[in-house]
Amino acid sequence: MHVIVTGGAGFIGSNVAAAFLREGHRVTVFDSLLRPGSERNLEWLQAQPDADRLRFVRGDTRDADLVRSVIGDAGVHIVFHFAAQTAVTTSLTAPREDLEVNIVGTHNVLEAVRQSRAGIPPMLFFTSTNKVYGSLPHRPAVESSTRYRFADAQADTYGINEHEPLDFHSPYGCSKGAADQYVHDYARIYGLRTVVFRMSCIYGPRQFGTEDQGWVAHFMLAVAEGRPLTIYGNGKQVRDLLFIDDLVRAFKLAVHHIDTAAGHVYNVGGGPANTISIWQELRPRLENLSGRRLKITSQEWRPGDQPVYVSDIRQAHRDFGWQPQVGIDEGLRRLWSWAVSLSAARQTTAAETQPTPVPLRRLPLPHAADVNVALASPSA
Repeated sequence: MHVIVTGGAGFIGSNVAAAFLREGHRVTVFDSLLRPGSERNLEWLQAQPDADRLRFVRGDTRDADLVRSVIGDAGVHIVFHFAAQTAVTTSLTAPREDLEVNIVGTHNVLEAVRQSRAGIPPMLFFTSTNKVYGSLPHRPAVESSTRYRFADAQADTYGINEHEPLDFHSPYGCSKGAADQYVHDYARIYGLRTVVFRMSCIYGPRQFGTEDQGWVAHFMLAVAEGRPLTIYGNGKQVRDLLFIDDLVRAFKLAVHHIDTAAGHVYNVGGGPANTISIWQELRPRLENLSGRRLKITSQEWRPGDQPVYVSDIRQAHRDFGWQPQVGIDEGLRRLWSWAVSLSAARQTTAAETQPTPVPLRRLPLPHAADVNVALASPSA
């Protein structure tokens, strides 16, 4: 098969691309390489044993003609659309860019799939977000010593399912939510085989996380490199974590069960068995991995932050037999190993690129008579 991965040099994209390369498929990575770490991920992909089947196209999904030329090829079977603006804070400071990348870019991909020259248009998998559910104000949370949990017994046991009302609380939530609905609607209106994954917190190697997106990797890298950490809120906010290998496996299973999955939306995350509070429960694990006590700076809660979010993943299990296999402790150990290796590589690179000191050459002092001549010459 020929697989297109937009955002294929990103965290999720590079892992998905590598997985399909290993299975013998042709993979085209479409990426702007603007996100930090993307060039490093591309180099990693190009160093894979199966890289002879890898093609790279540098581009932006807002370029409709370029998107059409790449996706519209008759030989394309699957499109994974991961290219996106991914940070809530960026959507607040640059809402127009957020809209264009997430909505216009996604629409360009949809139109390229719909107008594909293939006899059967390619499958399209889209990564949405739990942010489409907003801050869940109608789901009160109960606070304990280390975490929040849902007060409602059903949500506390199973998490949030796909029937939860949509509630967009930021430009990012609006843009991802609109794209989510476009992808879903193109299945209804045009019969395209589209699948939407509304994802919780994905983590794992090759994630160059930031404070706003990819927070688990951001914490890991900061600790590995001795950088300061800032926690927003009280650190008891709860998320369900999903290791990247489990997400890749979910995509593969959905591909194999596309007749069932097409046209559906799935909440995809670690589920109730893989929850953690973002600092009160993560902190001791990080201290155990790093072997040292960690200090933080605390800031106020950020607007729209959910006290607790846990994915109800039962629909994905029913439709294509998927459930997570990598537990939090194992996943954190694997991510920490990668973070330490990356930190060491960065330090080596920094040392190698330092300019070589040039020894100072001692110059002979001028003779006093020469100095007198030099001083006298202008008035001569």
